Amino acid sequence: MTQYRRNWSAGGTYFFTVVTAIRRAGLLVEHIDDLRDAFRISRAEYPFEIDAIVILPDHLHAIWTLPPGDVDYALRWKKIKARFSRQIPKNESRSASRTTKGERGVWQRRYWEHTIRDDKDFQTHFDYIHFNPVKHGYVTTAREWPHSSFKQYAAKNIYPLNWGGACDFDGEFGE
Repeated sequence: MTQYRRNWSAGGTYFFTVVTAIRRAGLLVEHIDDLRDAFRISRAEYPFEIDAIVILPDHLHAIWTLPPGDVDYALRWKKIKARFSRQIPKNESRSASRTTKGERGVWQRRYWEHTIRDDKDFQTHFDYIHFNPVKHGYVTTAREWPHSSFKQYAAKNIYPLNWGGACDFDGEFGE
């Protein structure tokens, strides 16, 4: 089995990209309430801050900050993915490997993780998250996408309401 190198920084801030197994269009937004419940219950059990998030039809991006001394974002993702998978109808196809392991086939097994290094890195990923629905052509401005933390930050005047109509982002974001 491949060994993935993860960076574990106690109380760290991380950017994530998490993708559905077959990039099935619509899955996450069709079951947005189930996904929100999975996050809410998992956060109650294993606290963390969601600094920014966007849910798209087949993937999501998030920035989390873990509590001081805590490094276990992997457990949190495991709980969120499992809870969501148990909530939705069982109509996906599964590979023999997934069937043998008792996996649903809702999510890709892996996810992209990046440790936020400094304020500039945070801002780059923060903006990328909020611009992502525009990048994928779902909307023409960030405020139009309903499944994002953008409006929360616009209400605090961190973003102007008309932000995010045209941008370019350099870097790796796990897409």
